[in-house]
Amino acid sequence: MSRQIFLDTETTGLSPESGDRVIEIGCVEMVNRRLTGKHLHFYINPERPNHEDAVRIHGLTDEFLADKPVFATLVDQILDYCRGAEVIIHNAAFDIGFLNAELARCGKGKFTDHVDGVIDSLLMAREMFPGKSNSLDALCKRLEVDNTHRTLHGALMDAELLATVFINMTRGQDALLVDTDGDEGGEGGGTQELEAVDFSTFDLPVIEPSAEEAEAFEKALLDIDKASGGKSLWKSLEAVL
Repeated sequence: MSRQIFLDTETTGLSPESGDRVIEIGCVEMVNRRLTGKHLHFYINPERPNHEDAVRIHGLTDEFLADKPVFATLVDQILDYCRGAEVIIHNAAFDIGFLNAELARCGKGKFTDHVDGVIDSLLMAREMFPGKSNSLDALCKRLEVDNTHRTLHGALMDAELLATVFINMTRGQDALLVDTDGDEGGEGGGTQELEAVDFSTFDLPVIEPSAEEAEAFEKALLDIDKASGGKSLWKSLEAVL
């Protein structure tokens, strides 16, 4: 089972080293590339004032956060939810820095001690779309993900948007993977030696797609082309042919 968590935080400021704290955490679960609807979301009392610039970004005032639980009372729920999963974060260094500072106050080690790994979707986007803006808003626009309801930053909303963006960025990837962990072919599975087959001896029928299947295929190609920023190669190959 492939379990992934999309995570985002909001904070009182930009520097955990200077004592800024996490004030909101939002997580969205995906299992085998299907969103499960099992979210985790908390507003958190940071036990210190917000910076004014931060409030303008997320809208979470000191008055709103005053009666919320502190991080130490939520830490076990957060770690239990994320434990063993691969965690995807946009600009991961920022969120991980804050989470590590919060965990250190609770004596819980580092965030990466509790999860199966961290993927930075910002670094992925920079490789896919070099030289372009790769903020979450820019990716939503490029990959046609509706973010019109996003007027302020919110951890759960941004985690949900990131999940959709990530699915679009990695569309088709699973089709390239081959499972070699089955039980067939010897104990423990693993690498199997396959006998070569001469397909020239077979009379293979050609099955034409239906109109609906052909239309769905063309739409999938267009989606992939958009996701790659117009870098698909088959258009240039079609022109040559």
